[in-house]
Amino acid sequence: MISVFVPSQLASYTGGVTRVQASGATVGAVLDDLDRAYPGLKFRVIDEQDRVRRHMRIFVGPVETRDVARPIADGEELLIFGALSGG
Repeated sequence: MISVFVPSQLASYTGGVTRVQASGATVGAVLDDLDRAYPGLKFRVIDEQDRVRRHMRIFVGPVETRDVARPIADGEELLIFGALSGG
């Protein structure tokens, strides 16, 4: 299983939980698994062209990725962050 950190702005999809488990061999497959358990979550992270939305950041462990085809191994951690903006 993959441990997934869900940012607070998306926790309404997970019933307020910010750490969930999912499975998949790629970042996209993990997001698909999350979407089956928490409908609507993936669309907030990935757009219609299967790209990470520009205001979202995804990390596999300490490494940022924007590639949903990036492999992810069982036991790794996927972190989703919403970028902050303002001035």
